Amino acid sequence: MNEAPTPIRVLVCDDQALVRTGYVTIFSAQPDMEVVGEAENGHEAVRAARELRPDVVVMDIRMPLLDGIEATRQLAGPEVAGAPKVLVVTTFNVDAHVYDALRAGASGFLLKDAPPLELVNGIRTVARGEALLAPAVTRHLIGHFARHLRPAATAGTAGQDVVRALTPRELEVFRQLAEGSSNAEIAAALFITPETVKTYVSRILAKLGLRDRVQAVVLAHRAGLVPGPQ
Repeated sequence: MNEAPTPIRVLVCDDQALVRTGYVTIFSAQPDMEVVGEAENGHEAVRAARELRPDVVVMDIRMPLLDGIEATRQLAGPEVAGAPKVLVVTTFNVDAHVYDALRAGASGFLLKDAPPLELVNGIRTVARGEALLAPAVTRHLIGHFARHLRPAATAGTAGQDVVRALTPRELEVFRQLAEGSSNAEIAAALFITPETVKTYVSRILAKLGLRDRVQAVVLAHRAGLVPGPQ
């Protein structure tokens, strides 16, 4: 008899009690999820995440005492070992906070008015170690803010480091990945199989010391390896 898969452990962080209650109700109704705790500010989010060890933290950006960006950085920054996945859910879709949160270590971004199914699928996506980059607005924002916040002097150096680390074929895949393309889209563009793309992506992330595709997108734009939106 097959054992049931271990549920995804979710921590809900939002300063509005009504929003937290809604999330808890939606997520608890999923057979593959378990809500292990709630937090109403960034300090509580960091403390609860370290105590409860959730798989995914659903994080609001604007919270009192410590905002969601700094809480994300403390929980999932580049130097943090065994970090949970952070899914940022916010009402703000056109401001630099989105880019800041992704750069701080978040694995995905959704708006609060997203349908419940999109929210639960977002948790499943980041729990699998994938970046939640499907919405076109997310790719646009990453590109836009990476382009404008990228220091010109460091962009060239970062780009050279990436080029030196990757083979020509890996660099092709990296650029496609940085445009937000799925494995299937990359496979079609480069005339290789999706399984081969998956292997390339894993190798690229390992070589560059990146946790997931979101970090790859941010690095590519900061390094000037892909054009920003016009």
